[in-house]
Amino acid sequence: MIINRRVVLAGGVSTVALAAGSPLLAADKGLIAIITPSHDNPFFKAEADGAQSRAEALGYETLVLQHDDDPNKQSELFDTVIARGAKAVILDNAGAEASVAPIRRAKEAGIPSFLIDREITESGVAISQIVSNNYQGAQLGAEEFLRQMGEAGKYAELVGKESDTNAGIRSSGYHDVIDQFPDMEMVVQQSANWSQTEAFEKMETILQANPEIKGVISGNDTMAMGAWAALSAAGRKDVIVVGFDGSNDVRDSILDGGIKATVLQPAYRQAEIAVEQADKYLNEGSTGQSEKQLMDCVLITEENAGDLETFALSS
Repeated sequence: MIINRRVVLAGGVSTVALAAGSPLLAADKGLIAIITPSHDNPFFKAEADGAQSRAEALGYETLVLQHDDDPNKQSELFDTVIARGAKAVILDNAGAEASVAPIRRAKEAGIPSFLIDREITESGVAISQIVSNNYQGAQLGAEEFLRQMGEAGKYAELVGKESDTNAGIRSSGYHDVIDQFPDMEMVVQQSANWSQTEAFEKMETILQANPEIKGVISGNDTMAMGAWAALSAAGRKDVIVVGFDGSNDVRDSILDGGIKATVLQPAYRQAEIAVEQADKYLNEGSTGQSEKQLMDCVLITEENAGDLETFALSS
C-alpha cells in the first residue's frame, strides 16, 4: 500500500509517496522547522541538509525555510512555524539582536528553538546555541596567513555582515594574532557582507587603491572566492588569500594552487547535533547540555584539503 505524504519545502509543496510501514510513517513525531540564510551559500545549504536528513531519520516531518538574512522575513517565517504547530525550530538566525523577539514568541507558543552557527544576544530564550569556536578558528587562520605572508607585508581584511556576531569574533581572532607582528600592515578593512559579488567589487577597488597589497584575509569563504576572482582577473594570483568556513569551492581552489587556506567549521554535523538535542529535549525535557556550546574548527591547507567534503573531513 502506498500513502502520499505532503511535505512542505521552501518555495513550494511536494507530495512524497511512502510505503505503508515505512519508518517515517511509523514514527511520525510531528514537524521540525529548519530556518537558515539563503542556500545560495553552500554553507547554509549544508546546514539545512544536515538538519533535514537527521530530523527525518528520527521520524519528524520537516519544513525548510530561508530568511535571506532579512529579520522581517525571519519574523514572518516564525509566524508560519507557530501557525503550523511545529515541535521545534532549528535556526541559523538573521541577526543577533533582531532574532531574540521571534525566538521568544515561539517559546511562548511552546516551540523551543535550537540555534546553530550564530549566537543571539540573550541567554535563556533558546534551548541551545551550538556554534563554531570562531575565535579559535580565526586564530588558526591568522597563524597560517602570517606563515604564508612571511610575517610581513601590506594586507586587506574583508569582514562579514556587521549584525552577525561571528563577523566581529573572527576579526578579533585574526587581529589578536596578526597585530603582534609590527611588519604586518593592514591598509584597508571593509565589510563585504558575506557576499561573493560584493567581495569581488570591493577587491577591485581595494586593488586599484593599493596595488602593493600582498595578502587578503577574509571572514568567510564566499568573500574569499569573490576576492580571488577579482585578483585573478587583474593578474594578481601572487596575492595570498585565506578564508573561513571550509567550503568545497575553496577546497578546490586550494588544490589548484589558488587560495592558500581556510578554516573548517563543521556545518553539517552542527546541524545534526541541534536536531539530536531537539529530539532529546522533546522526549526528556532537557538536552543534558549547557545552552551555549562551542565546536572547535580545523585549519585546511593543501595537506588535508583532499579530505574535505561538504564541510566535513573524511579523516
